[in-house]
Amino acid sequence: MNETLERLGRRLPAWAQGRQGRRILAAVALAVVVLVLAVSCLGGAGGRADVPVVEGQPDAGIDGVRAPSDATGGTLRVVAPEIDSLDPQRSYLPGVWNLMRLYTRTLVTYSSEPGRTDELVPDLATDLGTPSEDGRSWTFTLREGVRFENGRPITAQDVKYGISRSFDAQVVVGGPTYVVDLFDDPANRYPGPYSAEEDDPELTSVETPDDRTIVFRLRAPEPNLPYVLALPSSSPVPQEADTGGDYAIDPVSSGPYAITSVDAALGIQLDRNPEWDPATDDVRTALPDRVVVRTGLSGVERDQALLAGSADIDISGSGAQARTSARLEGEDSEDLRNRVDDVTTGALRLLALPTDVPPFGDRACRAAVALAIDRRPVQEALGGAGNALRTARLWTRPLGGGPEDPDPSADLEAARELLEECGQPDGFSTVLAVPDGGVGVEVAEVVAEQLGEIGIEVEVRPLEAASFYATEVGNPDSVAANGYGLVLATSTPDFPTAASLLAPLSDGRGIRPVGNTNYARLDVEEINGLIDAARAAGTGDEAREAWAEVASSVQETAAYVPLAETRVQLIAGQRLRNGVVMRPYSGYDLATAGIG
Repeated sequence: MNETLERLGRRLPAWAQGRQGRRILAAVALAVVVLVLAVSCLGGAGGRADVPVVEGQPDAGIDGVRAPSDATGGTLRVVAPEIDSLDPQRSYLPGVWNLMRLYTRTLVTYSSEPGRTDELVPDLATDLGTPSEDGRSWTFTLREGVRFENGRPITAQDVKYGISRSFDAQVVVGGPTYVVDLFDDPANRYPGPYSAEEDDPELTSVETPDDRTIVFRLRAPEPNLPYVLALPSSSPVPQEADTGGDYAIDPVSSGPYAITSVDAALGIQLDRNPEWDPATDDVRTALPDRVVVRTGLSGVERDQALLAGSADIDISGSGAQARTSARLEGEDSEDLRNRVDDVTTGALRLLALPTDVPPFGDRACRAAVALAIDRRPVQEALGGAGNALRTARLWTRPLGGGPEDPDPSADLEAARELLEECGQPDGFSTVLAVPDGGVGVEVAEVVAEQLGEIGIEVEVRPLEAASFYATEVGNPDSVAANGYGLVLATSTPDFPTAASLLAPLSDGRGIRPVGNTNYARLDVEEINGLIDAARAAGTGDEAREAWAEVASSVQETAAYVPLAETRVQLIAGQRLRNGVVMRPYSGYDLATAGIG
């Protein structure tokens, strides 16, 4: 195919023989690959794809490597749901962050070593950074020889500029805003790089004394800073190539691949970046010649593609659908089960009870809801034990330690007594907000039925999934105006730390008008103080105990009712080699994946 494309390239007109020409040819190649993918989905006789079954065993990729190989070449075929953005500062989907490991690099990143993928390692930087004695500044030094796809060296100023883009919420919308919280001066807000007002303040908390040194100055110690710097939103962007809100159309690569074609129908194609130097990269192996991503596929479609052999990896992070999981349990499905890695993700399904929506300003009313919930039917609605682990604590298993989990049954009599205490002996009416589509609506119906047993009449209101967290339940004014007394949410920590789970849910100082993650609107001085103490404890056992105290205190408010931890079954494509489970992204690591 490469020879054919080269011949086609020589026939292109002169205007199309540069980078634009490569994009035209990439689109042709992508169309060919997608046609092959579609045909192979049909399979041969009996609907089976004519590809070999990879030998392996269940959970081979969790602490080891599934089908190890150092073979290079070929096209890695990836399937995905809708992509929110290819702009590294605008995406907030872990599956897309996994994809971005191919074309963005950060000062530090997650390890690709099996069993240690939740640990950070140096990437663009020479080490994990040097904190000051008081923990309020961090210094990083960039490696030598790192370049963008256009050949220009990557500098500390490029890293700072990439970070600065997140400060303009009008242009760069939808991505994480940790850097704004950490580096902005509340008394003199930095507006971002697109404002041209004469009196605009500068981003003085990020210093670049030379091209290879970058210093971050914090108002208070933040042990999670390296995790923030591992997000794609902290990746470098060359200012001269920044097109603002349109940067997602053609983001400049700092990794082993560059995006060469984006098509709404055909998907995304990435080809090797010739300016990437493997000697500067200890994380990515870049085995395939090309990566093609089919987007916009439903969960069932993604499963079918994996089982049929027309896809190698699903980056959605949602794992096998319920009907696929049922198939995996069949007596004649041993070969399929050998291709599955069963992962507890760290994502937590919970009910949030906004404290500014009557009558949930009263703790007794909130506690009544908590006591009326039976988690077993909830677990079944989520697909059974294979897809969800019941939990009654604001903590997840991957974190280790934490408060005890009693896994209680419902206590309807005690719930009715609490309704008496809060002045609602006959119950009341409220609205339960839930993302439309998927199993969430079914879970919401189960919860509504259970609450009906104690006289709480619940209207289940499915809301547009794409805007649910950003502007529906993420907007406190919208929640109060619509009377969303219950919110069925999934809290997926951005980092594998207790702080990343608990602070967004419970720190009252982080409540914001858009993208708010403190769904219960908790703003308790004592809890805020415990959060500060836990952050000051740094890392290790002392910090874990401090965060466990935060979790227990938040649970005492009954503002959140934990329901279940998400479990996913990852299915490896039949051609997948070097399948390593990337725990933070609940999928196979694209940075090391190959095909055979």
